Amino acid sequence: MSLGLGTLARIGHLYPSGGLCDFEVQLMAPEGVQFVTTRLPFRDTSLESDTNIIDNLEYHAGLLADAKVDLIALNCTAAGVVNGSETIRRRITDATGIAAVTTIDAVLAALDALSASRIALLTPYRQEVVLKEIGFLRGQGIDVVGHASLPCQTPWEQAAITPQSWLDLAAGIAGSFDALLISCAGIHVSPVIETLEIEVGVPVVTSNAALLWHCLCRFGIVERPTRYGSLLAKTLAHEQVPPDARAKTLPEVSPLR
Repeated sequence: MSLGLGTLARIGHLYPSGGLCDFEVQLMAPEGVQFVTTRLPFRDTSLESDTNIIDNLEYHAGLLADAKVDLIALNCTAAGVVNGSETIRRRITDATGIAAVTTIDAVLAALDALSASRIALLTPYRQEVVLKEIGFLRGQGIDVVGHASLPCQTPWEQAAITPQSWLDLAAGIAGSFDALLISCAGIHVSPVIETLEIEVGVPVVTSNAALLWHCLCRFGIVERPTRYGSLLAKTLAHEQVPPDARAKTLPEVSPLR
């Protein structure tokens, strides 16, 4: 098996169906870390869609279990905020016997590792989703001291935002903060993370980079990508995925409705 085929870790990747940036986590991943993607129905960016994306979660997670993945990651930041990461993780693991993480788990772990309790927030979300996330973060003890958005109605509109647009949006954020969070797994921002850190002078956390970092930490993988910011350069002794996390016999899951 070549190093590209998950010799370090094979991660099941649950991703919104209308999104176009599922390539970002694989692009930033070190050799030997493989992301295998299955899509969840998601065609607009409303709170209703964020809620409904997990309606048939067990079925889609079961498809990833067929690939004998070591961990399943639901990569939609807002879905974790709206539905609760604990509920999502439990449903995935109950259906497959495989450990699970969500993007919002990764974001919170990243902000904690950076000792970031005051942040600025950039998103491509509608106002209703922005307010929901700000309220969630504040409930976790994270103060959002400034925010700006490029609101999109669909996930493919989110993907069409250019990396340069995030540099331009960040330039308008004033005040003092510990980190800049760019929230959404559906945006193309990886090429400018390092430039953003230079310009804003604090660590930059993006949803896809945080998810990758969280997974690397869980597996104790010390190989690290370059050019994608200070977070991915950090190693952290998280609770690692046990070697028997992948179930030997998987339960049946209900058919897609």
